[in-house]
Amino acid sequence: MTTAVDTTVFTDLESEVRSYSRSWPAVFASASGSWLRDESGRDYLDFFAGAGALNYGHNNPVLKRALIDYLAMDGITHGLDMHTVAKRRFLETFRQLVLAPRGLDYKVQFPGPTGTNAVEAALKLARKVTGRESIVNFTGAFHGMTLGSLSVSGNATKRAGAGVPLVHTTPMPFDNYFDGETPDFHWFERVLDDAGSGLNRPAGVIVETVQGEGGVNVARAEWLRGLADLCASRDILLIVDDVQMGCGRTGPFFSFEVAGITPDIVTLSKSIGGYGMPMAVTLFKPELDVWSPGEHNGTFRGNNPAFVTATAALEHYWSDDALQRSTLRKGRRIEEIFANLSDSFDGVGCRGRGMVQGLVFDDPGKAVKVCGLAYDDGLLAETSGPSDEVVKLLPPLTVTDAELDHGLSILAEATAKVCA
Repeated sequence: MTTAVDTTVFTDLESEVRSYSRSWPAVFASASGSWLRDESGRDYLDFFAGAGALNYGHNNPVLKRALIDYLAMDGITHGLDMHTVAKRRFLETFRQLVLAPRGLDYKVQFPGPTGTNAVEAALKLARKVTGRESIVNFTGAFHGMTLGSLSVSGNATKRAGAGVPLVHTTPMPFDNYFDGETPDFHWFERVLDDAGSGLNRPAGVIVETVQGEGGVNVARAEWLRGLADLCASRDILLIVDDVQMGCGRTGPFFSFEVAGITPDIVTLSKSIGGYGMPMAVTLFKPELDVWSPGEHNGTFRGNNPAFVTATAALEHYWSDDALQRSTLRKGRRIEEIFANLSDSFDGVGCRGRGMVQGLVFDDPGKAVKVCGLAYDDGLLAETSGPSDEVVKLLPPLTVTDAELDHGLSILAEATAKVCA
């Protein structure tokens, strides 16, 4: 007997802006690892992972133990930007396990609790350092929902929600935007160097190495190196937004490592806190640290419980390369299944890197239908892209091989039904 789901309070009281709950109307009650359970006791395999905020899974026992112990000893919860033991441990561990092994010399700013806070700080800092206003962004980009972040995003629907002009930004074509028909940076270089082009020299360029919300668009390593060289030669700051693709999502801790570049500014959020709690950081080269005390701040920039779980995640998963190797191996498994589906059905393609993979449909409605059928069979997967034409997979990096194969079999069956 099926128990009726009571969603009355959500429809009566919660804003119409809610979105995920429309695709997944279950009322979830608990979660562990790669699974969510609704209040009726039905389990759902999670290939969404909090939009990339749960790289280490739900209620990861190692992180949970560290958090419980910290709260039990009355550790600091809210600390603004005051010195705390939890912050010290995070900074020391981050330097030891992330920055130093990669030869990265970055200052760390805690701008607020979310990815868009990190992006806003990056944009503001680039403008302050250079004295210039314009930021170059890319087609297909998504950087957040506050006005600055929205101004460098590409989605027309989200941009329209701003209600005011989104100015001082210039979009450029992302890698392969013209399907290889146009040289990568010739137009960009030409307008930068042409005094008659009307393009003011920008303060910075902001880029995602893999555009998740934009449809799992993957930038080639050589394209990223070309962009970095262009910025360096023209005194333009390069900002890499690693909010969703950082913390191991593509394999290495930072998604830009594959290109061998060192961005001037990097934004991190989502899985940096480890446990799904709000935390964000903006990293930048020391010579760019021109802030005056308190010039950019936020009440919740010192989320100490997130420092605790972030430190535990770094210690447990980033003291060696085991997670990175596992992520790349599992990513290849997803690629294999998606390639088979692409070969089996017309109008289906695939792309991705590591454990962010997209199944691309010529008919956007089919991607939506595949995700709907998958949900009916107990799998959470979302769509992305300008027309929701991509089934985007973001499983926890800790998903087991058996769980991964189970979820992929559900997606394969759903795809076969929709494309039959």
